[in-house]
Amino acid sequence: MTNVSLMTTFILMGLPHAPALDTSLFGIFLVIHVLTVVGNLLILLVITVDSHLHTPMYYFLTNLSFIDMWFSTVTVPKMLLILVSPEGRAISFHSCVAQLYSFHILGSTEGFLYTVMSYDRYLAISYLLRYTSMMSVRTCALLATSTWLSGSLHSAVQTTLTFRLPFCGPDQIQHYFCDVPPILKLACADTSANEMVIFVNIGVVAAGCFLLIVLSYVSIVCSILKIRISEGRCRAFQTCASHGIVVLCFFVPCVFIYLMPGSRDAVDGVVAVFYTVLTPLLNPVVYTLRNKDVRKALLKLKDKVTYSQSK
Repeated sequence: MTNVSLMTTFILMGLPHAPALDTSLFGIFLVIHVLTVVGNLLILLVITVDSHLHTPMYYFLTNLSFIDMWFSTVTVPKMLLILVSPEGRAISFHSCVAQLYSFHILGSTEGFLYTVMSYDRYLAISYLLRYTSMMSVRTCALLATSTWLSGSLHSAVQTTLTFRLPFCGPDQIQHYFCDVPPILKLACADTSANEMVIFVNIGVVAAGCFLLIVLSYVSIVCSILKIRISEGRCRAFQTCASHGIVVLCFFVPCVFIYLMPGSRDAVDGVVAVFYTVLTPLLNPVVYTLRNKDVRKALLKLKDKVTYSQSK
């Protein structure tokens, strides 16, 4: 079949809501986006300038902050434009391709990175004496690179298979950004092969990553139970619980949207907000700003800035 798309522009319908809420939603999502970008930029800056934070855990956190900053930027600005202007709903075919590819490379890389981070925490707690040698600089770089390469491969497959289909109308995407499920509904061809790839490529990979994360945290909990000091156990359990909540906020909506059959355009849009808008904001708070070492580094940075301005 010739791969010729007859569509040059799509129309993003945005989140389902009453028109009277446009201004309120614009304000809420704008504040969340600004806090997400500023929070993740601050984490990147602090970890870069403070030599005490040049450890494997914070190396992976810099990758996570970089991803979250762009993950939010790929989708939220267009959502804000849709809320303030009817003309903002239009998105060109090539821009839609770029948005979908960027969204999936960042999203899948983040999923792989959560898995690597849970493995890192498992080694740090269960093999404390051998941790430094096991998580060398080279090992960390290889693990981080593998997450990005895996994410780019996943995204390339999804993007290529989606946009090789012909699109001959309608042009309305029932979502606030270009994603695979709502775009497939616009194709004027059989999409069963694409749906199978979604199930295998996203479902199996996501389930595999989630299973590995669960196994890592089960092993971590077993190690924590061996800690004799109750205060240490409580602190460790709180950390695991916080990380677990963030992981659930990322993986559960993905499973709901990509693996559960049926047409639920309105529900999918609301559910997608969890991992495209809220999770990138939660990560800086849960993984770093609650951390005592990061707070100390922030205070040091603040003192340096204050001192340089007073000179």
